[in-house]
Amino acid sequence: MPRSTPSDFHAESSSDQRESQLEFPLQFIPVTLQGVPEIPQAQQAAYRRWGYEGTPIVLLHGFLGDSANWQGVMAQISQMVALDHSLHDGSTMIDLIALDLLGFGASSKPPVAYTVAQEVAFVRAVLQQLGLESCILVGHSFGGWVSAAYTIAYPDQVSALCLVAPAGIRDDSFCGRYNWMRPVLWQTPVVDALLWGLKPVAMLFRQTKTLELVCWARRELNRQPAARSFLVDRLRPEDAIDTVEKHISVIIAPTLILAAEEDDTIPAWHCETYKQQILGAELIVIPEAGHGLPQNNPTAISHSLIKFIHRLRSGFPSEPV
Repeated sequence: MPRSTPSDFHAESSSDQRESQLEFPLQFIPVTLQGVPEIPQAQQAAYRRWGYEGTPIVLLHGFLGDSANWQGVMAQISQMVALDHSLHDGSTMIDLIALDLLGFGASSKPPVAYTVAQEVAFVRAVLQQLGLESCILVGHSFGGWVSAAYTIAYPDQVSALCLVAPAGIRDDSFCGRYNWMRPVLWQTPVVDALLWGLKPVAMLFRQTKTLELVCWARRELNRQPAARSFLVDRLRPEDAIDTVEKHISVIIAPTLILAAEEDDTIPAWHCETYKQQILGAELIVIPEAGHGLPQNNPTAISHSLIKFIHRLRSGFPSEPV
């Protein structure tokens, strides 16, 4: 991949989760993107919400993911708020909003070549439609990339920023990493027939799990056109045109960065780059954790966010030394 890869293939998707089992059901609103001529028509935004009043916290998912990835975090925070009187006392309530980004989940999927700028415009349109003038922005992986880009574009609309194993830092070492995906992306039933025919061979050579991963990736990439577009259109170093490493030093919002100790998708130096370039940013490494932090480590994410909010309200955005 020619730039920071947004996320692990095996960590993001929530397609196997059923809506009836979800604690925070999807809601929908119409939005119109401003300044995006290639997407002139009205779009639909899907999101999950809890709280509805107080400090808005907007949660953006990672690559091949959707808002359901945040449900464990939302459940944990809602329980913590119920037990913490300082967090549900009138105006200090918390309003959690997990959004399906454009081209992901149940949000609209226009037939375009997707960009981070389009995602930023989509988030902006959603927040305006919801009447939110400012928010705490939380983004995981690809969502962290979008969150950083949004904060750069709209600094007055982000009161604080939390980046969870964030993508968005150019890294040419990803070149060729996903070349094996090219045949999987071909839009022809021949690929599906070939994959089906390979099942006996995969069983013979004990590669069933590998074949299952390839089949799953094909299904997800066909289901989520934004993810497919990013893989198809960004296979060369010169395609890294909208990474944010050259601009993140302008971010002035209090920033918390959460890294996974055993992340095999986002290298540690990407998180370090965010910390070094954003004045006053705090970096916390979550031990024994992989890249799928919101799904697999919701308690650690929730406790870190609540502590961060407490420090913001007390006037100390960073952990005291």
